[in-house]
Amino acid sequence: MTRTDPIHQIRYAVRHPDRIVPHVRRLARDAWLRLRTTDHVSYYRAVMKSDTARNPEAAVGSKSHDRWLALGKMQFDYLVGHGLRPGHRMLEIGCGNLRAGRLFIDYLDGGGYYGLDISPDILIAAQRTLTEYGLRDKLPHLTPVRDLRFEFLPDASFDVVHAHSVFSHSPLHVIEECFAHVGRIMRPGGWFDFTFDRTEGREHQVLREDFYYRTETLLDLAAEHGLAGRFMEDWERLPHKQSKIRITLP
Repeated sequence: MTRTDPIHQIRYAVRHPDRIVPHVRRLARDAWLRLRTTDHVSYYRAVMKSDTARNPEAAVGSKSHDRWLALGKMQFDYLVGHGLRPGHRMLEIGCGNLRAGRLFIDYLDGGGYYGLDISPDILIAAQRTLTEYGLRDKLPHLTPVRDLRFEFLPDASFDVVHAHSVFSHSPLHVIEECFAHVGRIMRPGGWFDFTFDRTEGREHQVLREDFYYRTETLLDLAAEHGLAGRFMEDWERLPHKQSKIRITLP
């Protein structure tokens, strides 16, 4: 049974009656935004514009400021524990308002952090984070993008590529676009960590915002583009609902 199954939705509504009205509002808003946009990136950019106007931290999936801080630290601690070093050059896809990025920027040598996002609105919020946490002197790069082709970045530029809670909001063709091009910008010995919403049953999506994939689907897709993928089992022990895969160049 998936989250789109009517029986699941009825049971969920019975258990959480307080969430019915917010869900209906979101459903109506998303339907309106889909009518006004022609592709997924434009649609999700509009979603982020709406969410960021209400609360930038909630727009990146944090229900409270404490949770925003905790999720950022979880990502940071995991990457440092799995090989990230101050001298590395790092690309964060979907950097948002720097929930984890502020910690990466502070840890890395000056100019070593590059953040991309499809939402100009959340990048403006990211600029406020830089100011609030006194990180301007680290000279991070923050860039809005419309796709994941990385055409403006030079070959073999990054030791680490990171995408947290990006593919959980991406249809498969967007993920494949990333796989087709990310290898070009990775340095030998580098890696690409990303999280995704994992299902062991039928793959599905909810409101064109949340996408659920089997692990094998993403590993096989990466292999089609000459990339080696590994499911990160130790990430599963952390208090986070998404799963993680690490991609390397063979």
